Amino acid sequence: MASSGPKRTRAERVAALGVSSGALRQMWRGLGQRGVLIRAGLALLATIIVCIVIRAWTPPMPFRADYTPPRDINARAPFEKLDKDATKSAQEQAYKQARLVYKNDPERIAQLRAKLHNQLLELSATEDFTAVDPKPWTAFELPLPPDAPAPDRKAREEAFRAFRQEIIGEENLTRIEKAVADALAPLERQGLLSKAPEEGNQKEILVYRAGDQAVPALVPVSDVLLGNGEAIRAPLANQLKSPKLVEHLYAWLHKKLTDLGSTLTWDQKKTEANRAKAVENTPEVFIRYEKGQTLAKAEQPLRGAQLDLLRREHAALQQKRGQGAAFLRAMGVSAVILGLFAVCALYFHYREPRIWRSLKRLSVMLLLIVLTVGLARLAAHEEWHAEIVPVLLLGQIVAIAYRQELALLLTGAVILVLVLALGLGLGEFIILMGVTTTAVLQLGRVRTRGKLTYVGLFSGLAAIVLTVGVGLVEDQPLGWALLKHALRNGGLTLATGFLMHGILPLIERLFGVLTDMSLLELGDVTHPLLQELVRRAPSTYNHSVTVGTIAEAAADAIGARGLLVRVGAYFHDLGKMLKPGYFIENQGDEANRHETLMPAMSTLVIIAHIKDGANLARQHHLPEPIIDFILQHHGTTLVGYFFERAKQEQNGPDAQAVDESTYRYPGPKPQTKEAAVLMLADAVESASRTLVEPTPARIESLVREISKRRLQDGQFDESGLTLRELRTIEDSMIKSVTAIYHGRVKYPDQRTA
Repeated sequence: MASSGPKRTRAERVAALGVSSGALRQMWRGLGQRGVLIRAGLALLATIIVCIVIRAWTPPMPFRADYTPPRDINARAPFEKLDKDATKSAQEQAYKQARLVYKNDPERIAQLRAKLHNQLLELSATEDFTAVDPKPWTAFELPLPPDAPAPDRKAREEAFRAFRQEIIGEENLTRIEKAVADALAPLERQGLLSKAPEEGNQKEILVYRAGDQAVPALVPVSDVLLGNGEAIRAPLANQLKSPKLVEHLYAWLHKKLTDLGSTLTWDQKKTEANRAKAVENTPEVFIRYEKGQTLAKAEQPLRGAQLDLLRREHAALQQKRGQGAAFLRAMGVSAVILGLFAVCALYFHYREPRIWRSLKRLSVMLLLIVLTVGLARLAAHEEWHAEIVPVLLLGQIVAIAYRQELALLLTGAVILVLVLALGLGLGEFIILMGVTTTAVLQLGRVRTRGKLTYVGLFSGLAAIVLTVGVGLVEDQPLGWALLKHALRNGGLTLATGFLMHGILPLIERLFGVLTDMSLLELGDVTHPLLQELVRRAPSTYNHSVTVGTIAEAAADAIGARGLLVRVGAYFHDLGKMLKPGYFIENQGDEANRHETLMPAMSTLVIIAHIKDGANLARQHHLPEPIIDFILQHHGTTLVGYFFERAKQEQNGPDAQAVDESTYRYPGPKPQTKEAAVLMLADAVESASRTLVEPTPARIESLVREISKRRLQDGQFDESGLTLRELRTIEDSMIKSVTAIYHGRVKYPDQRTA
């Protein structure tokens, strides 16, 4: 039957027949979509975080404790070793030269600007020189050269008139106020000192604003000394065209700033804290080692002293590389990580669309990758070498939550990132990948908690064998150091299996998945909901059990999760227990209650068991995958019986057409293969009960017909089922239903009922 979706116009149908654009053009258009851009942004953010976590700009040191080098290790760059006496002397000097900390009060500079503004207003409003208050104007007069005679009244009056001409008008005052504000801004921000400090660092000080808890700013002493006149004069000259005006303003500012004195107050407490910090940050003094000098002898395991020299040599080499090389390496590592994420994104898009379509799932997956890289970097400390634990946890979590091939893909990507981050070689890559693969391949179905222990045990044995084998290939001596490394890897792998026991419930809740262990517990017939279903609607319960048997076999036949389908089938008709008498299997010899109802009302009662069942499931905290089965097992199919009754009742000259959408289930359509299998099994089991003589041929015809109707109705469009898988499901259901209705031997004393 046709779907109830909207019909397309003729123009839309013609446009749909157009030739599709090229693959590159389609990909380019896809990249411009908002959802794709959001996902790309999440991947970019994860890449940045990973690069910061692994310090992508710095190559890791390639040597580890207990490693036995096959040849001498020589210094690749000159470096220095710690000299304790010289370091102590340097710390004492750092204490003496530590920068003093001052508190700045910018309000005094702001008040000075306001005072200047008021005096300019006063002078601009006074036209007659004789009416000028001599005290404010005196501050604007230019200082006289040494031994120069004092100017007469006429000269002073001319100077006043010229100055007043420059400041008259709102526009001039605004321009002057802006120039003064810009000139005093550094002093307002950094403060003012009347004289240089007599102790501590003579060139730089630390300044913080009164009432501000921010980190003090580093300020050159020359920028805050009152004698630095150019720091004020230059900004004024840049914005004001009149040199005379600049000199008058500077004369006033210089006098007032001299009278103002310092706006910076020495903070002794913070200065002492800064001195202590300076001592703490004083670089250590080292004994010099030249390039080419031997740091570690061949065939001798690396211990504390040699490792210390190698670390210092590595640090010196990185320092020599410079920021350009660090930037290029960070870009290279970022490109590699983005490439790995792109490969994973393609896999999500084509093989795991539920991750690609859900921003929540995608974000959780990226967060899991970032956490794994971060934990692995921490666990790779030289005292532990336990980076295998986070990698194994990632592989097992993804294998349990999704699928094994996805787990191998993600762990492979993470291991490659760790190779870049930790300086691991091919041998370590083989060990990590081999152990993870061994664990992941054992996690196809986890039906018992003991399975995780066995996984850890066998993976631990693989870790021991791989560690010893890789060590021998890399010319490591077969001694206690290699055996200890192998036993440590094996023990950590086994411990990871036990750790998975504790975090398994968290994994199920976080990813919204059900393991086989949880499904076995959930599918127990003593579950309160199932017991209530038996009490209220026993025939519905029997129907659900039969559907579960049929559906499980069909799901297993196509490689889907049969156990999940079976447990979902047990609960799929929970809603019927609220009105069991309205469903045919529970009526028995009673009269059909729908005979007294209108078809539309009967349809509402029938459809309501979907919503009722979902509500019951949520009230009893059933997992979301089980609730999805309840909501999707009818999809948007038509309640055909009552639809046909409604059409028959509407026959007549004035009859109106029956709205088909009123007689359809609300959906959604099955979103997974398992939900599609359950839909078909539910319909087949119900329809098979109507067969008078359920012969194999009739059963096959029935199953094929029901499957065909569901397919033509578009019910499988969103489930991911292929036609080949649908045929396999049909064949499995035919066998299952035929087995249920198989013929029996008639005994001599047996009578026909």
